[in-house]
Amino acid sequence: MDVLFITSVAAVVADPPQSRKLFVEALGLPLEGEGNGYYSSGSIPGSKHFGLWPLSQAAEACFGTPAWPADRVVPQASIEFEVADAEAVAAAGDELQRAGFELVCPARTEPWGQTVARLLTADGLIVGISYAPSLHQDSTTTGKPPGPD
Repeated sequence: MDVLFITSVAAVVADPPQSRKLFVEALGLPLEGEGNGYYSSGSIPGSKHFGLWPLSQAAEACFGTPAWPADRVVPQASIEFEVADAEAVAAAGDELQRAGFELVCPARTEPWGQTVARLLTADGLIVGISYAPSLHQDSTTTGKPPGPD
């Protein structure tokens, strides 16, 4: 597996309005809402994408239901690692499974174009292997992935 960079970090939140008070109002982060409880920004220095991911949306993404399964540790955060292309996401998922990790979401392409596979650690961290085409637009002109020089 060839990880290029960290794609995204998100706090998984059970109460989005309360979390918004901390992250937007108290900390002053420039997070924008998408109308569905998800707040995010790609303009926080040092981060490609930071978000507040409602637990119900994380459950939907991982298990296809808005309720988090009672027999699974409730996640506190999500981190996604970027790979070169959509095929590399599937290959990374296979590699993780061969190493003994259970995927809660095998490689699939989301409606916004990102391809992602996810697992859940025993500590409650959702780990994603991702290919987001929009994060690779720089590489078509510079020959290198986007990110700090």
